[in-house]
Amino acid sequence: MLGEAFSQAVSLILSGDPDLFEILGLSVQVSLSALFFSVALGLPIGATLAMTQFRGKKACVTLLNSLMGLPPVVVGLLVYLMLSRSGPFGVLGLLYTPTAMVIAQVVLITPIIAALTFQVMDDLHREYRDIFQSLQIPLRHAVPAYLWDARYSLVTAVLAGFGRAISEVGAVIIVGGNIDHLTRVMTTAIALETSKGELAIALGLGMILLALAIFVNAMVTWVKARAQRNAYV
Repeated sequence: MLGEAFSQAVSLILSGDPDLFEILGLSVQVSLSALFFSVALGLPIGATLAMTQFRGKKACVTLLNSLMGLPPVVVGLLVYLMLSRSGPFGVLGLLYTPTAMVIAQVVLITPIIAALTFQVMDDLHREYRDIFQSLQIPLRHAVPAYLWDARYSLVTAVLAGFGRAISEVGAVIIVGGNIDHLTRVMTTAIALETSKGELAIALGLGMILLALAIFVNAMVTWVKARAQRNAYV
């Protein structure tokens, strides 16, 4: 039975099954959209936190690191309450739409990108702060130099965020509802099809999801290796 399901899964992938690739397309679209907004929010938050001094900074860093481990189902519940009809944003009608799924993923991965950005930028700021101060280089000119020097590490942070987003299931199934041809993504479809006993589709989606995870990890490894090579040049 397992061998037959695996054979059917491979056949679905190679034949370009429209339902399977529709789910794949929505998954990538939602995750990339969430990644775009998370990068736009996370990079400035992490960089600003690293390069400024203020009272309560340690508490903010501790909070940011804690938010990296947000339980997805709790995030899904909170976003659901915000977007439900009785919630403050219920009038927008976003619940059970791809937009709601993007919002949930943004809440989940923004702290990851911001915390990793903070770690990278904080190390650079400690290393170069005295040099830039002695040359009287203003912070607005120093930031681009930091970002360029940390580009490989920041790409790793972005890839980590994408990997977290594409594999998310708890939050998106709560706010998206797993509606066929509307909000069904790979992780939620795998859960549904497995519960129905449709192992071929579940395995097919699982293999694609695994391939994406391997690709992201390979990219992270390649970026780290390139950064190390450039460090010795």
